[in-house]
Amino acid sequence: MAISGRIAVLPAGKSTLTVKEFTFPDPAASQVIVRQHASGVCHSQLHEIHRPRTEDRLLGHESTGVVEAVGSAVSHVAVGDTVLVTWVPRSPREPFRAPRGASLTFDDGTTATSSVFTWASHTIADEQYVVKAPDGTPLDTGAIIGCAVMTGAGAVLHSAGVRPGQSVAVWGVGGVGLSAIAAARNCGASPVIAVDLDDEKLEMAKRFGATAVVNAKSAGAVEEVRRLTPGPRESDLGGVDYAFDCIGRVIATQQAIAAARRGHWGETRGGTAFLVGVPTEPATVDTADLLLGEKRFAGSLGGSCTPDADFPLFVSWYKSGQLELDSLVTARYKLDDINQACADLEAGRIAGRAILDFTLG
Repeated sequence: MAISGRIAVLPAGKSTLTVKEFTFPDPAASQVIVRQHASGVCHSQLHEIHRPRTEDRLLGHESTGVVEAVGSAVSHVAVGDTVLVTWVPRSPREPFRAPRGASLTFDDGTTATSSVFTWASHTIADEQYVVKAPDGTPLDTGAIIGCAVMTGAGAVLHSAGVRPGQSVAVWGVGGVGLSAIAAARNCGASPVIAVDLDDEKLEMAKRFGATAVVNAKSAGAVEEVRRLTPGPRESDLGGVDYAFDCIGRVIATQQAIAAARRGHWGETRGGTAFLVGVPTEPATVDTADLLLGEKRFAGSLGGSCTPDADFPLFVSWYKSGQLELDSLVTARYKLDDINQACADLEAGRIAGRAILDFTLG
């Protein structure tokens, strides 16, 4: 039986998405067709929308849904299974097979492409981007596990390996930053400092585990983080063991590096700053501070996560009350309202994470 769906398409040269009807072909050997329940609306997709393009694009990269068809080589999920769709290959493989991207040709003759897409009632994805949902995964708010939670929490768990008693500061407390804060709390970090420009978001950060908040509008963010994390010596500037830039803007990157504690030459290394948010322009950093403080600056892509292994952990946090997915999702939209969702996200009107809820129509 043919499977039909509705898909948001970003036409070449435009910044407004159009919803189109589509009838899916039978899946190739390594593909899965998923009827979607919900999809996250990720800030990184705004970069894709505003980037110059010469081809139509399919967007979205985190969702929940139910399998409607599988290819002949797919064995880890079956028709009827509840699944999570993500943009990171689900498990390391030897030899590694590059996942197959999606390319759809519509009735009007146009073709749109993406590695994976979830802003649609149905998606067709390489099986490496499809993870069987652990028992207890919420069908709506669980959609954000595939990017927001994975990226933020994974940066703390895997990229940094935060241990009990270590200090953490997080720049930007949207969906990714709040996930990082929850993970830092779950790892036993202390203090856990949230930095943002919005008081509402900072109050929300407290509910997710922040022990202190800094509004960078009214306080020097670096100086305040240092004040909250004094060093053992009177001459120390202070600073955190780990700073996470979950925004990707130059000022946040620079402040995160500056707020990492300086080491003592020959005795202790300095702290580490991680770039977690997607950058939109090159950043100039204080290399003398990095050198003299023996600090480290590193990237964290997708939280260094392995979805098959990490998604069950995140769901267990949800089930035990250690990750409030239901509070993290603060806005819901119909697929036909995708352009409004993007506008609200860009204007800063979404405190946590927005989702497309396909049960809304």
